[in-house]
Amino acid sequence: MIMLIGIVTKNGILIVEFSNQKRKAGLPKAEAAFEAAAARLRPILMTSLATIFGAMPIALALGAGAQSRMPMGIVVVGGLLFALILTLFVVPTMYVLMATNKVGVERNEDPLIN
Repeated sequence: MIMLIGIVTKNGILIVEFSNQKRKAGLPKAEAAFEAAAARLRPILMTSLATIFGAMPIALALGAGAQSRMPMGIVVVGGLLFALILTLFVVPTMYVLMATNKVGVERNEDPLIN
């Protein structure tokens, strides 16, 4: 579970960061989120598929002790497949819905004072 959370969080943070950079360059929210997801597609696919293929021997285990390891492999493979879909579709959608309209406001800076 910790591994799945770490991979999904890293991918989500990178998509949001790329979206913020695109917005600072002048793109609207929706276009920035789409371009960020497209730019991160290949690295996200490579990371997820490498981990899935690495966990497949555990998920399809045969032999002594296979029954105790198979559930862990199945959770990793299924979780990564589900997380891949969430990362590529839900994160950009939520970014478009929840991102503020202001671009470039620093976190420590109070926009009401300026």
